[in-house]
Amino acid sequence: MSEPIAGRLTLQLASTMESVSEIESAAEKMASAAGFDEDDAFHITMAVREAAVNAVLHGNEYDPAKKVTVAFEDNGTSLVFKVSDEGKGLDPDSLPDPLAAENLLRGTGRGIFLIRSFMDEVHFRQLHPGTEMTLVKHRPQTGASA
Repeated sequence: MSEPIAGRLTLQLASTMESVSEIESAAEKMASAAGFDEDDAFHITMAVREAAVNAVLHGNEYDPAKKVTVAFEDNGTSLVFKVSDEGKGLDPDSLPDPLAAENLLRGTGRGIFLIRSFMDEVHFRQLHPGTEMTLVKHRPQTGASA
């Protein structure tokens, strides 16, 4: 993908780490094209990458028969990313707390925590099969308010 993303784009990709890299690149281009500063663009890109990794690794379990679908949208006030898998589904409330003492030294389990930290809104929807995660980052308010 060499052009910036404007408006809407939907990708349906194989459950591979190469697909995660493609999704990450598209998110980075979209965040930069939308005018987010370097830090915010990095946070958006990392959140979308984590969501894509979850879809490929945990959702679809690298199953070549299952796809990851990502919808990118710039609606003028926010960037909206919808990442879905075709796997067994995810209950975000059942995930262990990555900040609990027994989990602090674990090498995994922080993806959803990071996504929630970096984005303004995070929503989950069960697809039967699969899970759709919606990530929203609002543009900063500019100009004087009346």
